[in-house]
Amino acid sequence: MQIELNVEIEKLSNLGYGIAKNDGYVLFVEGACPGDKAKVQITKKNKNFANAKIIELVEPSPYRVKPFCPMQNVCGACQLQFIDYEYQLKLKKEIVEDTMRSIYGGNVEVRDVISSPQNKEYRHKIQYPVSETRDSKRILAGYYKPASHELVNIKYCPIQPEYCDRIIEFIRTAAQECGISGYKEKSHAGDLRHVVIRSSAYNGKNLVILVVNSTRVFDKLKKLANRIYTELDNIAGVGVNFNSQKTNLILGKETQIIEGESYIEEQLCDKVFKVGAETFFQVNPKSADNIFRFVKDYIENNFENPLVLDAYAGITTFGICLSDVAKKVVSVEEVKASVDLASKMIKENGIKNVELHNMDAGMFFEKELKTKGRKFDVTVLDPPRKGCTVESLDYALQLIKGKIIYVSCNPATLARDLKYLTEKGCTVEFVQPFDMFPHTYHIENVAVICKEM
Repeated sequence: MQIELNVEIEKLSNLGYGIAKNDGYVLFVEGACPGDKAKVQITKKNKNFANAKIIELVEPSPYRVKPFCPMQNVCGACQLQFIDYEYQLKLKKEIVEDTMRSIYGGNVEVRDVISSPQNKEYRHKIQYPVSETRDSKRILAGYYKPASHELVNIKYCPIQPEYCDRIIEFIRTAAQECGISGYKEKSHAGDLRHVVIRSSAYNGKNLVILVVNSTRVFDKLKKLANRIYTELDNIAGVGVNFNSQKTNLILGKETQIIEGESYIEEQLCDKVFKVGAETFFQVNPKSADNIFRFVKDYIENNFENPLVLDAYAGITTFGICLSDVAKKVVSVEEVKASVDLASKMIKENGIKNVELHNMDAGMFFEKELKTKGRKFDVTVLDPPRKGCTVESLDYALQLIKGKIIYVSCNPATLARDLKYLTEKGCTVEFVQPFDMFPHTYHIENVAVICKEM
């Protein structure tokens, strides 16, 4: 017998589910908005909580709106599009506050979320899985339904640049005309697994990467790449990424450019960056520009000619943006391709005060302490979603004499690392959230931490 309950949604969880309670028992309700009164059905029950879905919306929240995308209910990309955007920002602030309370434990100022300059057409990196229909072999490309590997064929996506829809539609038709098959996940057969597009907000150029179930470029693939490059406008380059493994990873280890350039150009803080197929770069450039300018302004207003350490630097985006307000920036990144790109961009931007190191951040910290022993006024930490290791935080504390600026896309690992730094004698000045991913539960944060002298 399926359990049905009448509940009122109180708040939003850090994964975008509505939270309701029934006699103290917590329910996580899919597709719910705080303020909803609904009849829900339990879909999965655990000892301390249950998952549920709405079967009848008795009284909708005043913050509910009509989604602007007709595929919102079936596509897993925009979980919160049915919620008013300004209210989304308040909910995201609450998510950060709740996470800080539950993991960090102490009092910390969480500021109001700085909104994205765009909440449509903001996503400039597109990664579409590709498949095909069983009988007609028509190419399908889109997103998976939530919690499934069932592909939704997306013809129009309003959170990405409109031209990307045209690129994908062209590839659907041209790939079939070139005799290229779509990938079949269960049998690990077929040619084209993904289409990845890096689209520039700076000049509108696009880098198209065809991810194939192969270890080499074949003639039909060359023909498709040539057609994309010659028949479409604003294509900077077309490449092939080889991924013949049975894996959920999108990109394999090798990318070969077939036509044009291997990168697009993007602009942050009036500096021009080169972004390749495998380069880490924020998918929302205009919101990213808000973050970089915020950090730059904070450093300029609080330090005079500081020595800055840019750890987990990627293509040294922070280091290059901060070079105008620093005496020197020391940049550390373990991926050689990113360091090579950074070196080119430093020269092209005419920057003289950025020092590049191609090595693991923890290894660099250890080496720096044993050799030069420099003390940095500001350390910028921008680690991957899993956060920093304890060893890296310990080294950073030994190298810093001023402040740590910690940039994080994961409130949980940020709160964990802030707790550790506080236990080591640091003080968290504030956390400033930024909306990098409108209409999703994701939230970017910048935390400013002061080391006690």
